[in-house]
Amino acid sequence: MAGAHDHAHAHGHAHGHGHGHGHRSADRVDNALEGSKRGMRALVISFVALFVTAAAQAVLVLLTGSVALLGDTVHNFADALTSVPLAIAFVLGRRAASRRFTYGLGRAEDLAGVAVVLVIAASALFAGYESVHALLDPQPVRHLWVVAAAGVVGFLGNELVARYRIRIGREIGSAALVADGMHARTDGFTSLAVVLGGIGVALGFPVADPLVGLGMTIAILFVLRDAAGEVFGRLLDAVDPASVDLAERAAAQVDGVVRAERVRMRWTGHVLRAELAIAVDAGLSVEQGHRIAHEVERHLKRAVPRLVAVTVHTEPAAVPV
Repeated sequence: MAGAHDHAHAHGHAHGHGHGHGHRSADRVDNALEGSKRGMRALVISFVALFVTAAAQAVLVLLTGSVALLGDTVHNFADALTSVPLAIAFVLGRRAASRRFTYGLGRAEDLAGVAVVLVIAASALFAGYESVHALLDPQPVRHLWVVAAAGVVGFLGNELVARYRIRIGREIGSAALVADGMHARTDGFTSLAVVLGGIGVALGFPVADPLVGLGMTIAILFVLRDAAGEVFGRLLDAVDPASVDLAERAAAQVDGVVRAERVRMRWTGHVLRAELAIAVDAGLSVEQGHRIAHEVERHLKRAVPRLVAVTVHTEPAAVPV
């Protein structure tokens, strides 16, 4: 489970054993669960906000016949639906580790991020198809002031959701939730593009509406690139190099540590796990080496945000201290 601790103490080769640390373990599990609860709350609130926004826009699409507004509406519905796989992932991430899934199911969150990327890609294809179709077979756009108002509504709804999702995602360390927030933010700006399309039609350029639809498609593709980079980077165990540097410095500051090296970190859902080797005086007893490793573990958890588990390998220093 997230609060489990394992120290491997090496004297020529590694020995491992596990043990719990009472309140510290409980605190780490509670923090991870609280992160999942906050993520779920953010998803529910943002889902409702985006669904109401998209539903209001759908009514206005029927009234105006705007292709750009249609693309924006569909994208908002898709953005709302991306909350579903993320919610499932947060629920799965709460499950305790088992003999089969020894790290728990936190990485279901990364799979949900892939689902978000696929939804973004699908909405880009739909918006592009509808825009090309409108260019080949243009239809009149009615009630241009309504189109502009709908674009403003879409922008406000998406921007509020984006700020909320990104803030909560960064606070709990959820790459998938941050990516979904970025998606919503760009949706907001594409909603403003709908307003430009309406203005263009009002000025006597009927192709402005489908051209704006194509512009929206390009904007969605940029979001797709950024979101895919975030999500697939997490799947490939990418971490912020600054976190690795911080872990190395924190370990080296512990009394008895000659040097810290081979730091490796990975995300499991929205929590971090780390593994590193420390060199200690070769003349120390196993118990003394264990005590230093335990102190390194505690020091790293205090220093590195969202770090919940550390595996410390102790090795004899080349030169006795």
